[in-house]
Amino acid sequence: MCGRFALNTSAEDLTKVFQIVGDVPAIVARYNVAPSQAIAAVRRVAGEEGRRLVLLKWGLVPAWAKDPESGARMINARAESAAEKPSFRDALKKRRCLIPASGFYEWREIAGRKVPHFIQRSDLQPLAFAGLWESWRSPDGASLESCTILTTEANDLLKPLHDRMPVILDPSAFDAWLDPTQTNVELLKPLLRPFASEALSVFPVSLRVNSPKNDDPSCIEPAAAPS
Repeated sequence: MCGRFALNTSAEDLTKVFQIVGDVPAIVARYNVAPSQAIAAVRRVAGEEGRRLVLLKWGLVPAWAKDPESGARMINARAESAAEKPSFRDALKKRRCLIPASGFYEWREIAGRKVPHFIQRSDLQPLAFAGLWESWRSPDGASLESCTILTTEANDLLKPLHDRMPVILDPSAFDAWLDPTQTNVELLKPLLRPFASEALSVFPVSLRVNSPKNDDPSCIEPAAAPS
């Protein structure tokens, strides 16, 4: 799964990497992003030109949901079954996005305690998680846009930490994934696979990341693991 990540890439660099057009929302460096918070996402919407960078609430709320708090349970969606799940299948067809990250966290039990580890690209370029987004409207007309991160089975590097990992897309897959006219899910499924182990690096970090209240550069600094 993916329940915590970091994004400390500048808006300028995100614009270049993801080829963003139009206005860009204020992006503040984050080192311990947690569910229910607003996160950056890249999407294309039918009728609009180019890729847009927007802020979405992390935790997908389906359009038909009665309670927006249901999103707290939907921060991740399994890539293998999203096409069959009522909460995700329509978004998988029509509302896909990329969620930029500098890296993400997973925990491994070492010497009797769960130790957080930070996973990032070996070349330090931003990661692009495959995501889905939805728009929900309350009875009084208030709107909420939210998202979820797709997950797949872990690659060999990450299996010691967890049996799942976020789906990470290469730039060569961005166009296909974001194409709002592509509604054939079968053509997209080959993209939803584990990212190459050799393209990632992993190292233990401070226990400070266990609390979302701690959100500063020390969260992603390498730390000695318990022996």
